Amino acid sequence: MCCSVGFARSLGLALLPLSLCSILVNLLLLFPMGDTTYAQQDRLASYIWLFGGLAGGGLLMLIPGVVFITLGKCRCCWNESLTMCGSVLAAVVGLMGAGYCFVISGFTLLQGPQCFTSYGWSYPFADQKGRYLFEPETWSRCLQPLGIVEWNVTLLFVLLCLAVLEFIICLLQLGNGVVNAICRPCCYKQEYSLNA
Repeated sequence: MCCSVGFARSLGLALLPLSLCSILVNLLLLFPMGDTTYAQQDRLASYIWLFGGLAGGGLLMLIPGVVFITLGKCRCCWNESLTMCGSVLAAVVGLMGAGYCFVISGFTLLQGPQCFTSYGWSYPFADQKGRYLFEPETWSRCLQPLGIVEWNVTLLFVLLCLAVLEFIICLLQLGNGVVNAICRPCCYKQEYSLNA
């Protein structure tokens, strides 16, 4: 169990900075180029308000991060198999959070930013199903906020990458926890029978 707990703790230590980065990136999406005006006037892409990075990749990801780090610290009330079952549940929460972050970031990327164009405030790339991502010459349609397409594309791509990393880490702990929760009692029985 010692190796699996150490592995889980290292996964938890990897999750914490990833979740903090997700929170930071989502906050940056709310304030394009540091300007609060667009958030106050509700001029941001509608999916940004679903807080994929803040809620899913950030706050929800803190749960498995803390659980993984604290595994094995309380030996008085839990046996080792139950501890690993708890880490499996936390990993499932983390998988849901990472999945939520990935889906919301993907939809936001496909929708494109809300920006001021020559026709007023609109979503000039919403009907393109993401093709605008490969046509940077069309990004100049957005007149305000200045550089909003680059801002959103960069930050949403970062959120997608963070969500994938978080998903992989939680998936690793899910496998680790399941194997140890199921196999560990069998290993103890074999150890006792060998010592008898």
